[in-house]
Amino acid sequence: MDRFVKRPKPSGSRSPLASSSVNSSRKQDGPPAKKPRVDQVRDSEDDDDDSSRAEYDGDDGGMAVAHRQALKIDQNGDDSEFDEDDLSMPHRKTAIESSLPAVPTDKAAIKEYEVIRASQASQSSQPKQDTESGTAARLENRQWVRGKSSIYVDAFNLALDTVLEDEAHLFDKKERRVFEQWRNLGYEAQYLYVRLFLRKTASWHRVERLGYHSDISDVGLAIENLLESRGLPEDQSSDLESVREMQQWSLGDSFAFADDSESCIKTMDEAASLLSLDELKTLAKEAKVQGKNKADLLKSFCRTSARQSGLLSLGLRRSSTHGSTDSQDSQSRDASPEKPDLNRNAHFLTKIFVITGPLIRLSEPVFKLFERVHLVFYRSTEWTEKSLTTIILAKMARRNFPEYLVCRSSNIFSSRRDLLEFEHSMRQEFEVDKILEFNGPPGEEGFQRALAVFEVIAERWRELLREEQKREDNVYEFGEGGYLRRFNAAHAYTRIAHKAAHVFGRLHRHKEEHDLLTELLGQRLFHPARRGFWYQRKALLEERYMWELDPTPISSDSEIQKKHWQRIAATTCETALEDRDCHLIYHHDLQKRLLKLEKRLRIPRRLQHDFGHVKLRQPEEHTVQGIQLVRDDEAEVKGKAGRGPSTKTTWLDELGEPGEDGKPCHVSVEDMCLSHYRSEGWKGYHSEGGILRTLFAYLFYDVLFVYIPNVFQTAFQTCPLDLHTDAFFPARVSEVNHRLVEIANGGAERLLREVDARGRERRTCVVGLNWDFEVEDLAELVNRFGGEALAAVCKVMAQDYKSRGGGVPDLVLWRTPSPSTTTPDGDKDDGEKGSKGEVMFAEVKSANDRLSDTQRLWIHVLTGAGIRVALCNAVAKEVRTIS
Repeated sequence: MDRFVKRPKPSGSRSPLASSSVNSSRKQDGPPAKKPRVDQVRDSEDDDDDSSRAEYDGDDGGMAVAHRQALKIDQNGDDSEFDEDDLSMPHRKTAIESSLPAVPTDKAAIKEYEVIRASQASQSSQPKQDTESGTAARLENRQWVRGKSSIYVDAFNLALDTVLEDEAHLFDKKERRVFEQWRNLGYEAQYLYVRLFLRKTASWHRVERLGYHSDISDVGLAIENLLESRGLPEDQSSDLESVREMQQWSLGDSFAFADDSESCIKTMDEAASLLSLDELKTLAKEAKVQGKNKADLLKSFCRTSARQSGLLSLGLRRSSTHGSTDSQDSQSRDASPEKPDLNRNAHFLTKIFVITGPLIRLSEPVFKLFERVHLVFYRSTEWTEKSLTTIILAKMARRNFPEYLVCRSSNIFSSRRDLLEFEHSMRQEFEVDKILEFNGPPGEEGFQRALAVFEVIAERWRELLREEQKREDNVYEFGEGGYLRRFNAAHAYTRIAHKAAHVFGRLHRHKEEHDLLTELLGQRLFHPARRGFWYQRKALLEERYMWELDPTPISSDSEIQKKHWQRIAATTCETALEDRDCHLIYHHDLQKRLLKLEKRLRIPRRLQHDFGHVKLRQPEEHTVQGIQLVRDDEAEVKGKAGRGPSTKTTWLDELGEPGEDGKPCHVSVEDMCLSHYRSEGWKGYHSEGGILRTLFAYLFYDVLFVYIPNVFQTAFQTCPLDLHTDAFFPARVSEVNHRLVEIANGGAERLLREVDARGRERRTCVVGLNWDFEVEDLAELVNRFGGEALAAVCKVMAQDYKSRGGGVPDLVLWRTPSPSTTTPDGDKDDGEKGSKGEVMFAEVKSANDRLSDTQRLWIHVLTGAGIRVALCNAVAKEVRTIS
């Protein structure tokens, strides 16, 4: 057998490199969410009240916070310079986006779609004719060009039509009238509205800079249609009062799709802020106002306009430089003492509007209404222009999808009130995140504001918990409650409670923190993935602080009181280790704390817990020497703008296959180390998390696509909608555990080959599955793993698929040594390992590189499962400069 394993074979335009196959997988799944810094392996002796603080700020792996992305589109309306990655905040994919295959969403893909749609429209409007002549006619008349159809309008209307088809009951009479009026708008007015809808919210746009002339033949007419006032019927709903409590806007008796500046902008503050810095400087110079920057100029200008009289207030007009003012004007000024103030503001407002020209913005009530439509459609409050177009482009893609039952449920929100309360809860959650995470250190004042939000929702949160538990006990069947609960207001409220516990800890209010953690652990329905952390923190408080804070101490002797609470902490650790929802990644710290407490309590050794069977091994240390290549161009050494120098290094691959010129290739440090291991008889890939995701997709294919209500809502999904959430594991705990037993009993190769036989030819789109890996290599790898070790790794992936994709060691290696192979300890290995071989993961580190927390976590998971892990230090024996 060849001792080297080839990288995945190219298929079509696919790269044959294993690293490229990993990138392909990443594009499909999206990069793993960056976890906040939390040392998962910190010794319990070093814990303090802030030891787990970062975990409070962790991403919840799903429906987090209502962040609208402010797309930076050029002011003239032409987004040709728009960088899709240049967003004001990192974009988290919606659940629907995460479930769709990797499809091109660039301008070329959008243009291709619009060409097809416009050609279809023009073809259907013409009499049937020869295909070639019809095509020639369309090319001659340019009937496919913009202005005929747009992917943005199609996607916007797809969302609206889909929602109204099954969930129209979530909207009242006035809102449905708005939708009727929207359908009556012409294409060009709809196009303009949708493009503005995707730009900054609540912003004024200069009409002269809107652009879109290639898509809209008459921009003025489109604006006029949007500004038209339309009447609304009366709504006699009985729940209007309760709606007003949760909804901060109202449609009123009439509405318009957009507002104009003339009727809406009345204050100097709002008007002056519309000017650019240069325009503001010019106007300020005329008004003799000074300031260092735009903010200072705005303050000074508004202060001056409020204090000084304008020319009009003195009765002077440009048209009357030789004569006196009109007597009628004089009389009206005398009769109205407020007229000087009005004239003064009108003077400056007029000057500003001369500079800006007419402005338009989307009406806030209608804008908020369409945002609600998209919340219902995407089942998420986070979506962007890319979200709108991805699902349509996925339909166009020539892909094969797994077979599953599509069920777009209409009972996600059982009533309009449930939807409004969910929307309200997301606003409250966003408010807390804004205080604690987005505006720097919150300080004492920020902590108090966050607690004030929690106090407002606390009673309603507890009420919702009781209601949901009743539904779980009496209503839900077949696990349908799991994903539905993410759209319950209690989901957001539970996360607020989680954050409030963090605030209590920061303020050293440990008694209140302990009580709240006890409440959080008392419910099992929301955020089950956090239970391990809640147990960790609760045990720490019981060990360190609660003996002093106990309102009803069992003894006045402090030592007796401490021992009492240490026994409670030990019980908390035992309960956590027995809790099926306490993820495996928390077990190591809980085990260490429990052993430490048992020693302090002087429990007889025969009664102490023994975790020797899961004792972690230290990773091996390997050193690989090579020739490092350094560019003499300083621009290559410096990192991207605003970042430090790149840690990527280039090396000479002396042991690998030579390039086309017969010389060693220039490769990454990982590939250089991979060649070193291959020279020692290992087979392997540089795949990071790609190969584990591929193995998980193979082994859990049937579990991924088993019928669970609400999680397959389109026919173009590569995974269930709840895979990237903490609802995935609890909803399928029976199926997952059954599959883990099969894997532990040696059934991995059979499962892998069954899926490969029915999917490889079609290259079925499955999340994480990279068909470029050869099935024989994968079969050999799972056999070298060992059933129990592979089951342990798969369980970690199933418990938190989204967060466990990052941190996997760079290289996965395996080999089947001969019976006489020498082990790392120097002994002859002629036993079971010699017959079955072994697997090793290697994390490659070059100079100035260190392990991240997620990498440490995976090292502990792998070593705890009995898998070899090596830290491979790349050392430059020689440094060569290249041009």
